Amino acid sequence: MRRLWITLTYAVFLILLIAPLVKIFTGSWEEGWSGFVEALSRKQSLHALMMTGIIVVVVTLLNTLFGVMLALYLVRGTWLSNRLKGLMNSIVDLPFAVSPVIGGLMIVLILGPNSVFGTFFEDIGFKVVYALPGMILATLFVTFPLMVREVMPVLQEIGSQQEEAASTLGAYSWYTFWKVTWPSIRWGVIYGVVLTVARSLGEFGAVLVVSGNIMNKTQTATTLVYQDVENFNVTAASSVALVLAAFSVGLLLLMEWAKKRKEVH
Repeated sequence: MRRLWITLTYAVFLILLIAPLVKIFTGSWEEGWSGFVEALSRKQSLHALMMTGIIVVVVTLLNTLFGVMLALYLVRGTWLSNRLKGLMNSIVDLPFAVSPVIGGLMIVLILGPNSVFGTFFEDIGFKVVYALPGMILATLFVTFPLMVREVMPVLQEIGSQQEEAASTLGAYSWYTFWKVTWPSIRWGVIYGVVLTVARSLGEFGAVLVVSGNIMNKTQTATTLVYQDVENFNVTAASSVALVLAAFSVGLLLLMEWAKKRKEVH
């Protein structure tokens, strides 16, 4: 029985993970090197990869800054009541509980061209939905819990004794953070950054809803792959998907390295 379960586990691993990667690799090279290069050098491919890169960088920076701050408030914020902390904890987990498509729809309903806020922003010349800001918001909504959930357990584990001692000795809050708190949480932050980047690269549902998937305007790499598949351009879709897969594999290796470093510290 044990051998049977081991065999089934390997079979599922091969069917669900290895086989799709092999198919993507072979599909991207069906037309040789020239076909692969042509698929990636298309105007829409270059634009989609550029948009994906911009979204990943902006979302990762915002997620790191506000995620670490919120984790500190939820763990160290003595001015917050336990009931309020519980409510904020629940809200943080909201993106895990709802579909990314629903998250994108909420952004459209709140900030879309037919909403009060959307009309206001468009009147001042700032378009949110069906533009880059909306795509960043949608990706930020999906990835926001990742940093918070990586940093909070580390803060709870190290306690606050060293920080309180530094404050007692007259250290400013920023000095205490950089010299006492940061060295203890930095590997958790790195782990959260890797997860955020990986999730941002592969986000599809929320971005598709808020972007409108307009070619050379609001397309990301994942929505371009979707469009190529719909148009039966399998080679181009596989080529772009291979680039994303290569980044994802590299991020997974980096994540394992960060995880081991975090365990050592």
